[in-house]
Amino acid sequence: MSTAESPFVETPHVLDNPARAALTGPHAGFAERRGRVLRYPVDVSPWLALPDEPDGDDWADLAALAGAGAEVALPGFPGEIPDGWEVTFRMEGVQFVDDGLAAAPDPEAIRLGAADVPEILDLIARTQPGPFEARTIELGTYLGIRRGGALVAMAGERLHPPGWTEISAVCTDPAFRGEGLATRLILAVAHGIRERGETPFLHTSAGNVNAIRLYESLGFRLRRRTTFLAARVPEGPVRRIQSASEAGPVHAL
Repeated sequence: MSTAESPFVETPHVLDNPARAALTGPHAGFAERRGRVLRYPVDVSPWLALPDEPDGDDWADLAALAGAGAEVALPGFPGEIPDGWEVTFRMEGVQFVDDGLAAAPDPEAIRLGAADVPEILDLIARTQPGPFEARTIELGTYLGIRRGGALVAMAGERLHPPGWTEISAVCTDPAFRGEGLATRLILAVAHGIRERGETPFLHTSAGNVNAIRLYESLGFRLRRRTTFLAARVPEGPVRRIQSASEAGPVHAL
């Protein structure tokens, strides 16, 4: 039996490289490109997407796109960082997928918009759920709950690979924790995702035991372990590999 016919050959899943799947799919309108390297505008998201097996030319394109000395996010990258690149951040993470969420709208949840961004950024700064930029809200639907007019909890949509939407920026003001606001917003965001015929997924730190316990109780299932990386582009020129034997196989977008 040929390799192509073998039932044991794994087909890559869109969630294995979700930023790339999003930027070549539903989020293509955000994509900034150099060669085979893609990224979101920096005021939308720090996430960028290398090919599954980047070669020397891809690293050179990434350096040119980001600029010498820039710090770049490499979420989920499983390979080796080239010599001269400094790893500035590494965190083990987990990816969960919907496996029976009781998704439902929430009567108190309101749709957040551009006018709410200052309050959103303040809440993000106080709760640290992960990166959120001035235009992140453009990536999808963000819902919030207000108390006394103030935004006290939120959750929304980030990466959008075909058929899937990531739930992100789940956070609650410390003064209002323990009321189940995060749970309600996760289920409300998931309801909107399901209504479009898509499946919710999310990421969190492998060490965030409380979040993992919550997600599993809601009906999320662990799909895979991953690594969140950031690296600094070398200050000097990044060598392009000219030899096909050095560069390795070229994989189409």
